[in-house]
Amino acid sequence: MKSPDHENTGSLSYFVVDAFTDELFAGNPAGVCLLDSPIDDTVMASIAAENNLSETAFVCRDGDAYALRWFTPTLEVDLCGHATLASAHVISTFVDPEAVQMNFHTRSGLLSVVKHGEIYSMDFPARDGQPQPITWQMSEVVGADVIGARLSRDLLLEIEDEDHLKNLTPDMEKIANLTPSAVIVTAASSQVDFVSRFFAPRAGIPEDPVTGSSHCTLAPFWSQRLNRRRLSAQQLSERGGSLRCRCVEDRVFIAGKATLYLSGEIRMPVNPVASE
Repeated sequence: MKSPDHENTGSLSYFVVDAFTDELFAGNPAGVCLLDSPIDDTVMASIAAENNLSETAFVCRDGDAYALRWFTPTLEVDLCGHATLASAHVISTFVDPEAVQMNFHTRSGLLSVVKHGEIYSMDFPARDGQPQPITWQMSEVVGADVIGARLSRDLLLEIEDEDHLKNLTPDMEKIANLTPSAVIVTAASSQVDFVSRFFAPRAGIPEDPVTGSSHCTLAPFWSQRLNRRRLSAQQLSERGGSLRCRCVEDRVFIAGKATLYLSGEIRMPVNPVASE
C-alpha cells in the first residue's frame, strides 16, 4: 500500500488526523501509518512512543480488507475508536477514494467503517458493563460524588452533573493503580444526551481528548437509562469532540467527522520486517 510519491522503501507514509471533529486543533489526534507489509511489533511500539499521541494506528492491506493495530505511547490496545476513524479517513482520501465501506481485521474482531459524505460510522462491539457497588474510594479517585458504577474493560463512574464533570481534578496516581486502570466519568447533559471524560495514565494517556472505545460502554449505559437507541454525546476534554451513537443488540455504531492535519513520511534506518 503506497500513498502518492511514496517510493522510498526505508520510509513509511504517516498521517495525523483530528478525529471526531471537522475543525483542526480539536477532537482527538491520531497517527496513522500505512504499511506495504507487516513490520515488527517493537518498531511499531517505538514509533508510537516517538509520536507520543494517545494512539498510533498501523494499517496494512489484508485481502479485500485491512489489518489494523493500535498502540499508545506505552502499550498495544485491543480497541480504539478515534484511530479507526482516522484510518478510514486516510484510506478514503489517499488509498481508495471510491471506498464507501472499509473493513478491518483487529484484536476485537472484524470492524467496519461506512462513509456517508463527511460522516464515518464505525460498527463496534458493545461492552455493557456489570453494575458495581459504589465505594468511597471511587469518589476519592475522581474527586466527585459517584452515584453509579459499572465495570467492563474500563471502570465507568457516573456523577451528578456536567458542571462537576467539567471541573474534575482526578488523582492520576490512584487511577493508575486501579484494576482496570482506565476510568470513564460520565454525567447527563442539558445540551446532548450525555457527556464524559476518559483517563488512562498507565497507558500513557492522562486524559484522552475523545475516546471512541469508551462509548462502547457509555452508549449501552445511557441507552438503557434514557430508553433510546440513538444518542448524542460530547467528551468534555480541553479539545473536546462530538459523537453520534446508535445501539443495536450487541453492537454500537459510533459516528463522527475527521480532519487531516499532517501527511509525510517516517524515515526508517532499515526496512523493518516483522519477526517470524
